[in-house]
Amino acid sequence: MTAQEKIQTAVNSNDVMLFMKGTPVFPQCGFSSTVSQILNYLGVEYGSMNVLEDQEVRQGIKDFSNWPTIPQLYVKGEFVGGCDIVKDMFEQGELREYLEEKGIELTSEA
Repeated sequence: MTAQEKIQTAVNSNDVMLFMKGTPVFPQCGFSSTVSQILNYLGVEYGSMNVLEDQEVRQGIKDFSNWPTIPQLYVKGEFVGGCDIVKDMFEQGELREYLEEKGIELTSEA
């Protein structure tokens, strides 16, 4: 399976998918940590892929989205953005609204 196929499969298989450095339990960069903390705070169930485990995926995700940085968040197959975009959306209350509009269940009332 090519890196592009792995990425497409992960995006298709998870309503919310985070490509990050490290894992949600052990993020290995501050930006990845921030996005996973936001998703956890909202109570979002999401899949993740550690791009540090596969160099082809690490480069491939940048090509897939035409976005130069990691982490990258996808919701229902749609690229949302990286850390700055997700953080801004969260701080403005837009991320909760966006996720709810997409039919993503949020288990946190925060």
